[in-house]
Amino acid sequence: MARQELARFLRDRRAGLRPHEAGLTTTGTTRRTPGLRREEVAELAHMSVDYYTRLEQARGPRPSPRILDALAQALRLTSAERSHLFRLAGSNVPPAGNAVRRVRPHVARMLERLPQTAAVVTDAAYGVVAWNPLARSLLGGDLAHGTTNLARRRFLSRQGMHESSSSEEFGHIVVARLRRAADRYPHDPQVTALLAELHAGSEEFRQIWQTRPVHAPGHRTKTLDHPEAGTLRLNCDVLLVPEDDQEVVLITADPGSPAMRALHRLAEQATT
Repeated sequence: MARQELARFLRDRRAGLRPHEAGLTTTGTTRRTPGLRREEVAELAHMSVDYYTRLEQARGPRPSPRILDALAQALRLTSAERSHLFRLAGSNVPPAGNAVRRVRPHVARMLERLPQTAAVVTDAAYGVVAWNPLARSLLGGDLAHGTTNLARRRFLSRQGMHESSSSEEFGHIVVARLRRAADRYPHDPQVTALLAELHAGSEEFRQIWQTRPVHAPGHRTKTLDHPEAGTLRLNCDVLLVPEDDQEVVLITADPGSPAMRALHRLAEQATT
């Protein structure tokens, strides 16, 4: 976190923003400077004056993504300025507004070029927004309906295939990502509804949520019980699409393994 640079950036943007540009009425008031007061920025961002003052004085704690978004809105930052604010605070830059549920064309085309790899794209709340034929064969035909959510499947569904190993680990991974989604998209109705559904329907989810798990996307192995191919030991790797807060999940098997041969068979079936 670049505290001094962040403090300077906030001061400069506050000084350069006129009250009427922030939606404030100043009729009948005398102002020493044309910019906003600290009290006004704090009120617009729904935070205490003391907290905001400490940020401007490079004495504050590292602000959360929710605080940064509130500051970006209060100071009427452009998209580029908002991204700069997040970088100064040492945070990844999430998309503004609701979670992105459309897949960029180049990402969709990449999935098509991986016939021997099962690949899906998930949004910030684990909704499956794109997949290739092998993923549909491996993970279940309900992908074709476009309504699959891996968090809901993990905690609420008892149908179809199940992950017979590393299921507990995946539960913590899911909750960690959903906690990030809750912070980044507090006003997204679909994220809010999903969290309410999971809290109401899964004691396991509620217990893991309370532990506040932290997880960085990467590599893991898991075992899936497939209704046709049997038990498969698979590798799961994640590529990030940071501009849309999405993840590309690539599912493969070790070369020469029974699971690899099973994936080849499923891939052939998926394309015929």
